[in-house]
Amino acid sequence: MFPKTSVTSLIVGVFLLYVLHTCWVMFGIVYTKPCEKPQSDSCISPYLAGRPRLQLSVYTALRPNADGGHSLIHREEEFDVNTRFERLVNVSVPKKTRKNGTLYAMVFLHQAGVSPWQDPHQVHLVTQLTTYMLPKPPEISLITGQDEPQKPEQLKQSGGSEQDRPVSHWRSRLTVNVVSENFLFDREALPGDVHRYMKVYQSGKKMVYLPLLFVDELSNRVKDLMEINSSTTELPLTISYDSIALGKLRFWIHMQDAVYSLQQFGFTEKDADEIKGIFVDTNLYFLALTFFVAAFHLLFDFLAFKNDISFWKQKKSMVGMSSKAVLWRCFSTIVIFLYLWDEQTSLLVLVPAGIGSLIEVWKVKKALKIHVIWRGLTPTFLFGKLDESEKRTEEYDTLAMKYLSYLLYPLCIAGAVYSLVFVKYKSWYSWIINSFVNGVYAFGFLFMLPQLFVNYKLKSVAHLPWKAFMYKAFNTFIDDVFAFIITMPTSHRLACFRDDVVFLVYLYQRWLYPVDKTRVNEYGVSYDEKPKGKSHKD
Repeated sequence: MFPKTSVTSLIVGVFLLYVLHTCWVMFGIVYTKPCEKPQSDSCISPYLAGRPRLQLSVYTALRPNADGGHSLIHREEEFDVNTRFERLVNVSVPKKTRKNGTLYAMVFLHQAGVSPWQDPHQVHLVTQLTTYMLPKPPEISLITGQDEPQKPEQLKQSGGSEQDRPVSHWRSRLTVNVVSENFLFDREALPGDVHRYMKVYQSGKKMVYLPLLFVDELSNRVKDLMEINSSTTELPLTISYDSIALGKLRFWIHMQDAVYSLQQFGFTEKDADEIKGIFVDTNLYFLALTFFVAAFHLLFDFLAFKNDISFWKQKKSMVGMSSKAVLWRCFSTIVIFLYLWDEQTSLLVLVPAGIGSLIEVWKVKKALKIHVIWRGLTPTFLFGKLDESEKRTEEYDTLAMKYLSYLLYPLCIAGAVYSLVFVKYKSWYSWIINSFVNGVYAFGFLFMLPQLFVNYKLKSVAHLPWKAFMYKAFNTFIDDVFAFIITMPTSHRLACFRDDVVFLVYLYQRWLYPVDKTRVNEYGVSYDEKPKGKSHKD
């Protein structure tokens, strides 16, 4: 009655609807409907339209409500809403803050020559100048035991408990924005995100809103944090100001709320920082492109996983497949996952790496025909036997690995010894993981060559999971974009470009050894052909 719909078509349809819905939501965020009748009572006029003389004052306080005292650290006497500036000030750190306490900044925009505490038309925001983070573990030379010289304060810390306790860190940047455009709001269509930043008063028959003041929390990056210790009496603070458009203000408010929500769900400060970097360090138009690229990356990732699992689930024979390449992919993905975990990389990179590791372990079980028999709590592993065609493939695979071993092992050992002598690490475990992962990243593509060698000897690529491979190939180009956007180790970034080279070689072999999908291949198996149904007469 209804046409048969594949799961892939359904997923793609849902994905397209999601993209369209996201575009509509994003348009609703950046576009605000202005008041159509400026003279009506339903319009809210801007206070800045009268061009008042303003001052920007920044205070520090131990509490967000300034109870217990406040100190002026900077005042911009001739403040112009449209003039960008940046000021470097030294802030005195109170004793309570030095003892792992907090410190707040109170930013006031008020009339010139009038104290902000006495100005009825002042607007202000409160933000933290400190945040709590785990201190970075000290790195030492594993041979000499010498500490990292540029961090003398870490030498005073003793015991592992100090490293496990969050300590107060100084945010060295304070970014302030004010909406400069004289936008006329409609009282009946006032956006909720702007409403919480809006302060309104009655002027005759008209409603007037005070300047929209905004403190940019997304600009507070982990790389700008400085650990506070008991001997610190003054710390530098860069106060940066720039005007902001209303559309961008609304977008920034939603992004800050999203980052805050992630932290409430258990994301660490470092995880949130990776997401902040996407917004802060990227052009707004390029950021919009990134959203679409990320969405397609998730779609292709899912389809690649789905087709890869389907291929290996139905696979009965390892003819034409390099078992050593499968073992290497399993080993390398696990090592990369442990390395990213040790480097505390963003969950955006860590979670897909973990899922990929589990899939590769399952593929090894299928490739080696491993059967697990449980006798109580003791597992017994049984390995299947290879037929004649599989043995021929295994011979080519072993020959390729023999040639590679002459080059690969000396390079990996030399790299590990060099890093042990000249590079500092947190522990021996960190050195072992780094040595493995450097070998994986630097020479990992060599382990993909056995499959290319097998393809060359058999003059066929019919045995490869081409549907899953093509989805992965699309993602290699998407990974090139993410390599410049998401913070990740440099070696992991270079590995993204290494995959492009391998992809091109596989495509060349695909062209060189075309697959005839209308016939069963030389191994008696047709992987791309759908199962034939039972013939019948009309």
